[in-house]
Amino acid sequence: IVYEQEGVCIHPSCGKNDDQDNLISGVLRVIEKENEVIVDWRPLDDTLDTSNILCAGKDSSSVVEWTPAPKEKSSRGADRPNSYEAEWDMVTTVSFKKKPHSNGDATTHTNGESKWSFLFSLTDLKSIKQNKEGMGWSYLVFCLKDDVKLPALHFHRGDSKLLIKCLENHVVLSESPQDKRILLVNSQNKSLSQSFENLLDEPSYGLLQKWKKDPYTVTMGRFSKVTNYIFDSFRLSDPSTQRRPPSEMADFLNDAIPGLKINQQEEPGFEVITRIDLGKQPEVSRREPVSAEEWAKNMDSEGRILNVDYIKQLIFKGGLCHTLRKEAWKFLLGYFPWNSTKEERANLQKRKTDEYFRMKLQWKSVSEEQEKRNSRLRDYRSLIEKDVNRTDRTNKFYEGEDNPGLILLHDILMTYCMYDFDLGYVQGMSDLLSPVLYVMENEVDAFWCFVSYMDQMHQNFEEQMQGMKTQLIQLSTLLRLLDSGFCSYLESQDSGYLYFCFRWLLIRFKREFSFQDILRLWEVMWTELPCQNFHLLLCCAILESEKQQIMDKHYGFNEILKHINELSMKIDVEYILCKAEAISMQMMNCKELPQAVSEILGIESSSVTPDSDTGEDESGAVLSCPTSLYQNISTPVIAANGTRESTQQMSEMQSLTPV
Repeated sequence: IVYEQEGVCIHPSCGKNDDQDNLISGVLRVIEKENEVIVDWRPLDDTLDTSNILCAGKDSSSVVEWTPAPKEKSSRGADRPNSYEAEWDMVTTVSFKKKPHSNGDATTHTNGESKWSFLFSLTDLKSIKQNKEGMGWSYLVFCLKDDVKLPALHFHRGDSKLLIKCLENHVVLSESPQDKRILLVNSQNKSLSQSFENLLDEPSYGLLQKWKKDPYTVTMGRFSKVTNYIFDSFRLSDPSTQRRPPSEMADFLNDAIPGLKINQQEEPGFEVITRIDLGKQPEVSRREPVSAEEWAKNMDSEGRILNVDYIKQLIFKGGLCHTLRKEAWKFLLGYFPWNSTKEERANLQKRKTDEYFRMKLQWKSVSEEQEKRNSRLRDYRSLIEKDVNRTDRTNKFYEGEDNPGLILLHDILMTYCMYDFDLGYVQGMSDLLSPVLYVMENEVDAFWCFVSYMDQMHQNFEEQMQGMKTQLIQLSTLLRLLDSGFCSYLESQDSGYLYFCFRWLLIRFKREFSFQDILRLWEVMWTELPCQNFHLLLCCAILESEKQQIMDKHYGFNEILKHINELSMKIDVEYILCKAEAISMQMMNCKELPQAVSEILGIESSSVTPDSDTGEDESGAVLSCPTSLYQNISTPVIAANGTRESTQQMSEMQSLTPV
C-alpha cells in the first residue's frame, strides 16, 4: 500500500434529490501489486462481499458487476475476509458480467444495496477530473478508457493533491488543453528505460498482454527490437493457440505512442494531399569521398574554412575519407564553429576538457552509500552498464570485455547524465555514441560531439516522445505524396502508422547498416543538405525500394514487420543515398508542392507558377526557391552501380530551382 486516505466519500444522491446529507465514507488506497498498480475504494464498514463490488476490470468498455462463483471456488477468500491477499485471490474466482451504465450512473446493484466499492488498474485510467479551486472540499472523478466514469470521490479530511502526487510516480499526467481541471494519463509508467530483453522469456501471449498493458515502457525500453520480439515469440509458440490476429497486433502498436494519428484528414491544421504527378525521378550519381588535399585547399593560413557551403556539398555528394573524419565531424556536429581559427579551436578544446573532467569527477566521487540513496543515478548506471555490454563487437575498437573503448563508452554516458540529469540515460543512446567515439579516439572530443548530436536527437528520447510522433507523421505525409497507392496498401494491412520505421528514426539507422556504412550515412545527413529532414527521405527511399516485393507478395501486417526487420545489414548505402537525393530533387522541382511537404523539407511552397523568368507571381512577389547545391563542382564521380565517370560539370548536379 503506497497511499491510504480515510474520509474519502461518495455522494450517491448528489444531484438527484434534496438529500444532500446522504454520503458514504470510505478508504481510498493505491496498491502496488506485482506488475500493476491498483486504485481501490471501499466503504469503511464494507466486508468482503462480492455481491456489491463494482470493478473496472481488464475490459474497461463498461463497469462490470461481480457475480459470485460457485462456493467451492470462492472458499479461499472466505478464510481471510480482512486480507488484501484474500481479495486478490477472489479476482481469479469470480465471473464477470457486463453492467450497462451511462455517465457513471452505476449506483444501483441487483440486490438493492447502496454500498459502492470499486478498484481498477492504472492501465485502464484515461483521465482525472478535479474540482474548481475554492469550490468546497476537493473531489476527483476517475474516467476510464472508453469513457467509463466512476463515482466522484470527495476528500472530506484532506487534499486530493497527495493522491495526485502518488499517481505521478506511476503515470505521466498532463493538463488537457480544453479543460485545465482534467488531467490526461499519457503513459502507464515513468520508468523510461526498462529493458526490453527481460520480457523475452515469457510466453508470447503473456508478452503481448504486457505490451498492451504497459506500451510506453515497452516502447521506450527497447522498441528498437520490437519486430524481433514479435516474430521470435510467434515462432516459439503454437500458432493455433498463441498467434494474435493482425488487427489486434496493430492495436498494440497503436497504443505504444499515445496521441499518434497518421491520418492528416482528421488532424486540425493539416491539408489533404491530393495525388500529384511528381514526374520521373532524375538519375543521380555520387562522387568519391573528400580527400585530405581537398580539405586543406579549402582552409586559409589561420585554419578557417574558406567556403563552408562548398565543402558541405562535397561531403554530401561523397562523404569523407576516414582520415578526415576526426577533424571534419567536429565541424559537422557543431562542436567547432565553421568560422573558427586553429588557435580558437585549441582554446575551446582546453576549456571543454576542464569542463568535462569536472562533470566526470561528480559521479566518480559518489560513494556506494550515496548512490544507494540516489535512485536515478543508480538506475542510469545500471542501464548504461547493460547497454555497454551489448555494444556491437564487430568493430575492433570495442572487442573484448575489458576493452578500453567500452570503458570510455561507459564513462562518457555517465558524464552525460551529469550534463543533462533530467534526460539522463535512455536505452539507444549508446548506439549514437559508439561510432562517434570510434572516430574521435578521444574521450573529451567524443563527449562534446555526442552532446551536439544529442541536441539534435534529444526529442527522440523524451518522455512524451514528441519527436517520434512528429517524425512518423511527417514520414507518412511524404510517403503519401510519393506513392499514395503504397500508403493505401499499408493502411489496408494495419501498417499505416509506419511503426516498422521506429527503429530507423530512433537511432538514425544505426542498426540497419554496417559500422562503416553508418559513418558515411551520418556525415552525409549532418551536412543538412539538400533539405531539412533528409533522413525521412532516406526512409522513403528504402520503403519505395521494397514496395514491389511487399505488394506483389501480398504481405500482411506480420509479414511487413518481419520483412522490414530482416533488411538490417542488407541495404546498399550508396544506392539509398542516390535514391533519397533523387526523391528530394523530384519534390523540390514540383510546381505544386503541398504546403505540408514544403514545411517538412524546409522550402517555400512553389504552388504559384511564375509569369516570367524573373520569378515573380501576379502580385509581383518574388518566389524564393532553393539555389543549386552543386554549381561549379568539377570532380570525378562514382555512380550508384560503382562505375567511374568524369565530367567537367555533372549533369546530375543541376539546379534544384523549380522550372
